[in-house]
Amino acid sequence: MNNDPELDGKYLGTITSDFVVVAESLKDASYEIRSRGFSDFPIFPISKVDIPIGELLISKKDMALQWNYYVTYVDEFEQRKLIDDRSLFETKYKNPDEFCCLFVVDKEFTRFIFIPYPED
Repeated sequence: MNNDPELDGKYLGTITSDFVVVAESLKDASYEIRSRGFSDFPIFPISKVDIPIGELLISKKDMALQWNYYVTYVDEFEQRKLIDDRSLFETKYKNPDEFCCLFVVDKEFTRFIFIPYPED
């Protein structure tokens, strides 16, 4: 559940270069999910290929990005048994006003990461 040192290099560069472009949209989506009472724990799965987790929010084709951005929340992860212990997940979850919870899905890499939103 922690940020992983494996993110250095191969993933960190492409994720952060995309994140700068989509951060405001993800932050707005996170706020809407929380303010409308859907969940206090929004999750943004990202992948370079189509995945069946969440709903597509931002297509890499539409914005010349390297990653597709999906939106969902902890309930779907619990239903799909992608998290074992919801209470542990919730204690590790960082402040959603300051951090974006990404679920990175790639061929041999699947991890939660929390990336800070750029300051205004």
